[in-house]
Amino acid sequence: AKKYARADGSELSMVFEFEHVEIGNGPLGKWTEERFSLKELRAVISRWQEGLEGVAWNSLYWSNHDQPRAVSRFGSEKEEHRVLSAKMLATCLHLLKGTPYIYQGEELGMTGAGFTRLEQYRDVESLHMYEELTGAGLISEERMLRCLGLRSRDNARTPMQWDASPQAGFTGGAPWIEVNPNHSYINAQNQVNDPDSVFSYYKRLIALRHGMELIVEGGYRLLDGESDCFWAYEREYQGKRLRVLCNFTGETAACPLHDPEGGKPLISNYEAHSAKLLQPYEAAAYLL
Repeated sequence: AKKYARADGSELSMVFEFEHVEIGNGPLGKWTEERFSLKELRAVISRWQEGLEGVAWNSLYWSNHDQPRAVSRFGSEKEEHRVLSAKMLATCLHLLKGTPYIYQGEELGMTGAGFTRLEQYRDVESLHMYEELTGAGLISEERMLRCLGLRSRDNARTPMQWDASPQAGFTGGAPWIEVNPNHSYINAQNQVNDPDSVFSYYKRLIALRHGMELIVEGGYRLLDGESDCFWAYEREYQGKRLRVLCNFTGETAACPLHDPEGGKPLISNYEAHSAKLLQPYEAAAYLL
């Protein structure tokens, strides 16, 4: 990466690394029901943040057309946590150093496809691996379907959810792959004018990046590399510091680094905060 991308303009302007989206694999590769390790995710992205500092420029992303939906993989699809975790993931990513990429629907908190039958899938990789692994007796058909539901590329390929109409406003005909049934309530029409929506939260983050050199230019420093629950880091630029705390679990987590009285709040997905604690999927960023 340091050879191919240079901040001085002599090479490519930035790089995409795939290391962080390849974590959490098992004996059958990505076909697993296991959740990712926060320690591993945090370590991989931190290594790229630190390794390219002053040399080259990072791209920042959670998902793409070959990866599961970010909320489903790194957050939670549970209705009590979906919006919170979508905003938490957005906070964590957009306040890192680099250029954020928003995959279509991520700004709405779109989830995985929710398919339960093999005939609903279109992805050739998913269909071939289902046949190969179940045919060899390496995994049961039921378990492989669950793995597809978690890791198939089709999870990110369902039509964009524009509104609550029968095909989510994507087409008046029949799309090549089914629309996610939750488009009835997860859709752009519901969110664009809602100040508390995931969409509006993304707009706030983008505005912060446009208005603060600290977020764009600041260096990155990992504050805790051991927690299984939260990711804590700081950005620093010209004597100013920004602390970012993100709880990647659906449980309240002890976080000694969280002292909301010790800084100026910048953005959060909660209105009220507790010192030394992070609420489920809480994200808090403040200036020190």
